Amino acid sequence: MNYTYILRCRDQTLYCGWTNHLEERIKAHNQGKGAKYTRSRRPVELVYYEEFSTKQEAMRRERAIKCLSRAEKLELIQGSSGRSL
Repeated sequence: MNYTYILRCRDQTLYCGWTNHLEERIKAHNQGKGAKYTRSRRPVELVYYEEFSTKQEAMRRERAIKCLSRAEKLELIQGSSGRSL
């Protein structure tokens, strides 16, 4: 399975990415081994994710989410069903 996800950083900024190992990727972000952006903004919290069968779909969705405004991303997060890992 492939995932597109949104993290809320310590400074309340949002980070969007994709992975095929969601739990491991969140741990990596919190250990400072994830994206450079999240390294100085730890801890991060998973606030949203979507599942996809292919890497290409997950990457396409990541690009689409990154084009959204912060307000639109917050609406997406608030509209989610509160899924957890």
